[in-house]
Amino acid sequence: MYATLEIESVGLVATLWMNRPELHNAFNPQLIAELTDACRMLDADANVRVVVLAGRGKSFSAGADLNWMKAAGQASVEDNLEDARRLAAMLRTLAELRKPTIARVQGAALGGGMGLAAACDLCVASTRAVFATSEVRFGITPATISPYVIRAIGQRQAYRYFQTAERINAQRAWEIGLAHEVAAPEELDARIQQLIEALLPGGPQAQAEAKALIRAVAGEPMSDALMEDTARRIATLRATPEAREGLAAFLEKRAAAWIAVTER
Repeated sequence: MYATLEIESVGLVATLWMNRPELHNAFNPQLIAELTDACRMLDADANVRVVVLAGRGKSFSAGADLNWMKAAGQASVEDNLEDARRLAAMLRTLAELRKPTIARVQGAALGGGMGLAAACDLCVASTRAVFATSEVRFGITPATISPYVIRAIGQRQAYRYFQTAERINAQRAWEIGLAHEVAAPEELDARIQQLIEALLPGGPQAQAEAKALIRAVAGEPMSDALMEDTARRIATLRATPEAREGLAAFLEKRAAAWIAVTER
């Protein structure tokens, strides 16, 4: 279906493999377009509960393809703007998937690759993983990935790494909040499976609304409007069939309907 991607489905989990290993899964227009399309397709698939983003070969993603960057340097501002818009749209599509997303970072995640890892809800890094916002060394900035990297590591760390372009090892990535878990290479998939097993018992609609809640509340000062918004969110969810089923299952000491589906 795709030239630069593979989708591997096991039960309710879809792994979206970037498949340009000879080029370290670097971005080009085709990969960007196909990632956007695949994310939309998986978001619409009721049989998918969790999406894992991964890279074939040694690297997760080394960011922008050098040939693409070279061509961009010769292109007009208008053409560059259209390219940048497509990249920004892909990252937002990934970040706003209604389903939980996990970045499986086994190697280098540089530039846009670090942006992908930050755009996912969870990031599990191998001890061999390395991250960087390396753009300033090419005379540019990590503009399109910045909303996701800053929400992961905070403004203070961003001031450092956006300007120094230092390599960030897995342990440091965990310390600054970029990686949720760090595992030995041989334990990487087992650690991801543990997270999947923690995610699947959650209500699908509740998880989607939890993601939307974070986006709505993060960084907002406490106000009457915010208080009203959060009250409306919980009140609306309480009236849904999913919430009624979850409460009934708890009171009846049985698995909720969506949990039974995960055990098929």
